Order: sequence, then structure tokens, then C-alpha cells
Amino acid sequence: MEPDIGTRYEVPRTAEFLRAGGYTRVALQFPDEMLKDAAAVARALRQELASGGGAVRVFVMADTAYNSCCVDEVGASHIDAQCVVHYGHACMSPTSNLPAFFVFGKAPLDVHACACSMLECSRKSNKHILVLYGLEYAYALVDLRRTFEEACKSDSCNPEVQYADVLCSVMSPSSNTTEENDGHGDLSVNSDLAALNNRCSIECSSSTHKYSLGGVTWNISVQEKMEDYLIFWIGQDDSAFANIVLTFNQCEIVRYDAIENQLSTDVSHLMKVLRRRYYLVEKAKDANIVGILVGTLGVAGYLHIIEQMKELIKAAGKKSYTLVMGRPNSAKLANFPECEVFVYVSCAQTALLDSKDFLAPVITPFEAVLAFSRGREWTGEYLLDFKDLITSEKQEVASATEEARFSFIKGAYMEDSHAQAEDMEQSETSLALAEVTEKALSIQNQNNDAILYQGGAISSIDYLKARSYRGLTGEYEGPTPDSILVGRTGRAAGYNDEKT
Repeated sequence: MEPDIGTRYEVPRTAEFLRAGGYTRVALQFPDEMLKDAAAVARALRQELASGGGAVRVFVMADTAYNSCCVDEVGASHIDAQCVVHYGHACMSPTSNLPAFFVFGKAPLDVHACACSMLECSRKSNKHILVLYGLEYAYALVDLRRTFEEACKSDSCNPEVQYADVLCSVMSPSSNTTEENDGHGDLSVNSDLAALNNRCSIECSSSTHKYSLGGVTWNISVQEKMEDYLIFWIGQDDSAFANIVLTFNQCEIVRYDAIENQLSTDVSHLMKVLRRRYYLVEKAKDANIVGILVGTLGVAGYLHIIEQMKELIKAAGKKSYTLVMGRPNSAKLANFPECEVFVYVSCAQTALLDSKDFLAPVITPFEAVLAFSRGREWTGEYLLDFKDLITSEKQEVASATEEARFSFIKGAYMEDSHAQAEDMEQSETSLALAEVTEKALSIQNQNNDAILYQGGAISSIDYLKARSYRGLTGEYEGPTPDSILVGRTGRAAGYNDEKT
């Protein structure tokens, strides 16, 4: 075994876990940046397992069905794997069917420089310091704590610093996933909620609030708020950091760049992202046809949130279509032009899909709740983990007599359509989109000169009827086609009927 490979990828500890579980078919999942070491790691792991006896088959998954930060249970099921060893950055979303063992890696960190930066922050701020970090730096936490305490003694100061802990390195599937996959629906919602409690952002006890986010967990007193802390993030400006900034957008946050060994306090680019997300929420309110994008098939609870989104959209008087397409991109989504907005169901760290190049905006389940719940206002709170939204409460269907709402996108009042989409699809007298659009008249209100917009396609059939090209059909009205002709035979370099 190469010593560097065995240390960086924790081969002995991985082998110990596999032996303890008695696993004989193991899937190794690598992100793209670690794939170059996959063969060496698999070889070292086989050698380590062989020394302890027993036959274990190890498979390397070179590509993931969705996102590399999630455990790819779909790919592992293709080889009948009994567990997955996940390498590199992880979102730590709970699995549905397979146990997972996480090897976060060991990114280089100058512990002394990082401790000096923490000391500098403690001098400038009178707040308590909460140290959060990317999981690839978790290995250095003990050395960092000791180095910082020594620096404080030499500087004759005693700042209050709290360090987050790693949530876990071994994950077992929920005991209730069989109920979830059996399609019992509401019967398993409450039991799944109980099983997922340890994954919620906030848990309350008699004396402390427990937070869990991005694979790390920490406690604060019930008398304190997160705004009382200075968040010191160790890591890169990646999706995990964006998750922290958007979730705790009222907190003071500094980031220590472990590569450049310098502090950064500028998070304005992420605040711009937050403002754009609010704009997308307003745009989604005007949509009549909504596509639900399935961005995961392994994260526990994804079936429940999809059903909840369907009920929410239906209660708002809109039509929804569920789409499974792997990793979404602009070309894939362009095949569904009738969808005016998409709701992306995925793990927390990939939920923010940049849809600037897409024909329609892509929003998160939390933003869908804001957009489609009548009277719901955004208070500044932002949630990326859809498990914080799972509820067993039924959505109330909006009344057709509700007052028109003001659209900030159109700058006018709008009436939402509350007709039953199923009846409209089956009715032979359904209006084509062109006819419906003609009904979207600007009605001048004599009292306040407000403009009222009505109408819009409420199903894909309405949209299809208005298209000039509807695909290939069996109805051919042109001239009779020519008889079938026998083509050439041979190779392109020289057909049989050509002279040599």
C-alpha cells in the first residue's frame, strides 16, 4: 500500500468498518477531482481487507446519477452493493436504503496562520466566535484548538470560542424507508418526521438549541441567538459556505481562505443571490404550469416533499408535472417550454441552481412555499434543506372568489386560475392558448385605474393546441409519396454500382 494513499484516504479505518459490518460488495464513490486516485485506493483497500481474511468485492463508481456530494444509491444498486464508501466533499444528506461511510479527505491547512486569524477576529469583535468549517478540514480541528489556546495565553486574552463538531462519519438509512417506498403516503409521514428530527436545522431542548447544517453540529444556549455569534468559516467559497451565509443571513460572517491564508469579510455576492431568489419567488407567483424537477433519488424524504409540492401547487390552482432527468441543464429544460417555472428537489448544497441561461426560472421547495401560499410573506428566513419543510398538514385549496393579487413583475393585478386542470384536459371544448391569451384583456377599473390580467394556459394541452408545430402525426395531407426505392449497397468508399 502506498503510505500517502493509505493516510489520505483512511484505508485502515475504512477496512475496519467494512469488516465490522460484514459487507462483501462495496461501492466506492469518488468526485471528479479524486477519480485519478480511485484505482490506487481500491487496490490498497483490497490488500487491507485481504490481510484480515474474507472475500470482499470492491467497485468504483466513476460517475454519479445526480450530484457527487450525495450518496449515489442508484449507481450502487446497479451492482447490488451492500454499502457505499463516499470520498470527498459531502452534503451529509440522510440515505434511504444503503449505509454509507464517509471519508472527507484532508485538505492542507496552516493551523498557526488560521489561529492567528481567529485571534485577530476576537480582538475586533466583542461577539462570541463560532468556528464552522468544510468537512475536509475536520481532521485539523484538535491541532487548531490547541494552537489557538496557546496563542491566547501568550496574548493574555481569553475570548469565548465554540467549535462545531462533525455530525457523523457513518450513516445508516432510516428505519422507515420501507414505508416510504411502499407508497403508503400519509401513513408514514409522522414516523419519517421523527426519524429525520436529527437532520433538522434547529432542535430545542430545555437549556440549549442544537443546530445541524452542512454535516456539522453545534449547541447554543436558549438565552442566546445566532446573531450574537461571529461565524468564522474555514474553507472555500463553495456551496457549503453559501448554505451557511444564506441560512444565517443576519449574522456577521468571516471566511478564512485556507489556500490563500487570508481572511475575507465580503459576502455581498451571496447577498445579491438572496435578492435574486426573492425576485424568482415573485416571478413564480405568476406561473400557471409548474414543473417539479427530481434532483435526487437517494436523499431520505424526497418522495414526501414531491407529494407535498404537488398538493401545494394544486391548492394554488396551478398545474404541475413531475420530471426526472438526472442533472438538469438548459437544453433538457428547453424541451418543456410550457413550464413557466421549475421547482428543484435536491439536497441542500445543490438546491441553488443558477437558472440565468434557462428559459424558465428554477426555484427551491422553500421558495415554492413562499410563492404558492397565499398571504405568505418572506421574513428574511431562508431554508435550503427540504426536510425542514416536510409536514403532514393538508394544503387548503384556494377559493375561486379570492381577490386579485398584485404582481410585482407585471406591475398590475392578476387573477389566479382555479379551474380543475383534470376537467379541462378531458373536456373537448378546452380553449387553445391563443384563445385564452385573447381573454387576457386589460380591464380598466373605473375606481383606481388598476389593470387586471386574467387567463393563461393552465395545462400542457392548452399550450400544445396553440403551437404551429405539434410534432409528427399520422394525419398526412400532402401528395402521395413515391414508391420505395432500393438504395445503394457496399461501402461509402466505393459502392457496388460505382466503377473502380
